[in-house]
Amino acid sequence: MTARTLHPLHTRLQGELQVPGDKSISHRSIIFSALAEGTSTVTNFLDGEDCMSTIAAFQAMGVTIEKSGNTVTIEGKGIDGLQEPTEPINLGNSGTTARLLLGVLAGLPFHFSLFGDASLTKRPMDRVAIPLREMGATIDGRENGSKLPMSVRGGQLSSITFHPPVKSAQVKSGVLLAGLLADGVTEVVEKVATRDHTENMLQAFGGKISKQEETIRIEGGQRLQAIDMQVPGDISSAAFFLVAASLVKDSQVTIENVGLNPTRTGIIDVLKQMGADIVVIEEKAIGGEPVGTITVKQTPLRGITIDGEIIPRIIDELPIIALLATQASGKTIIRDAEELRYKESDRIASVVDTLHALGAKVEATEDGMIIEGNSSLTGAELDSHGDHRIGMMIAVASLIASDDIVLHNPDCIAISYPSFFEDLQKIIG
Repeated sequence: MTARTLHPLHTRLQGELQVPGDKSISHRSIIFSALAEGTSTVTNFLDGEDCMSTIAAFQAMGVTIEKSGNTVTIEGKGIDGLQEPTEPINLGNSGTTARLLLGVLAGLPFHFSLFGDASLTKRPMDRVAIPLREMGATIDGRENGSKLPMSVRGGQLSSITFHPPVKSAQVKSGVLLAGLLADGVTEVVEKVATRDHTENMLQAFGGKISKQEETIRIEGGQRLQAIDMQVPGDISSAAFFLVAASLVKDSQVTIENVGLNPTRTGIIDVLKQMGADIVVIEEKAIGGEPVGTITVKQTPLRGITIDGEIIPRIIDELPIIALLATQASGKTIIRDAEELRYKESDRIASVVDTLHALGAKVEATEDGMIIEGNSSLTGAELDSHGDHRIGMMIAVASLIASDDIVLHNPDCIAISYPSFFEDLQKIIG
């Protein structure tokens, strides 16, 4: 296992950055391009391990996908052109690949075997497998069909009306993708809106999908047409630099070409509520996704309560928000975030253990945490828990710690942000 020594920062952060392509959109660009008819080209694709798992899955089904740097060319054969793989499909660490792919495989008349790494094997898949079984797919796996490895025998699906038991864009997207391959009109009723990249991209590829109040409807049997698209920068990756600039004295950082989808900009809302000096300029739209520039200047922050409808919009940013809260004045309370327990690690436990080790006052609750502000952070020897967002949170913490931090297993950061440390270096000075 590798380790990296991280040193405290004795200067400010300043400059401009472009973060890598959005992870959620990169995954979906491959899926929809593979299902479409014709050749699609995707630029600014995220060259991370999770997204490569999605590419490998569709290559295993006979789709020709060529990658040159951050540009990917996909020769879509249409839904009918996908083939039965000859070997089990390795999903690596990617929960997005697993849950969205299950939706596609459910409607294909083949047999599939799926497996992942040790972390993914612990994550719940029944939340998407249950509605897919209701639609007519045969899906089995460990622990009564709830965990990988799993087998899927797909086929003719019937439409359903689905009320997701959890606030999860992955679960919603898995059912919508199955609905694309099903008979009739499939409905997903969301009490709290989750990220809508699937709906936006389906329309960009020529598909029809509608939303009325809480109900999303998709008609089965549609044909998709290839497009060329550019992936905006990932706001979940940008969040680490937005927080770093908010914490390090006299800092000012600008991040360009960032996706500003309203279902993802909760991090900006939270920063503003805590008193951050943040300016957002929306400049254009790419493939139905708003894109712009964010500038943050360091300023004193205050603790707040974070709960309710904003939680799905910041679920991936909560670890770095927790670090931010240790430096704000007063107390920050995070509630309604039990979904954090089912990520690459149990992120409530991982965040609390990590911040404790750094000297912060933080307490875990069943569905979140309570964080006391104005903490002085010390050096420590820490593990990423194999979780890319915990690893990057620790790296940002090292900037304001009193002594060196030794980070074990930093390589997992490559799951979503292979150039993270190089980009951090660009704004130091």
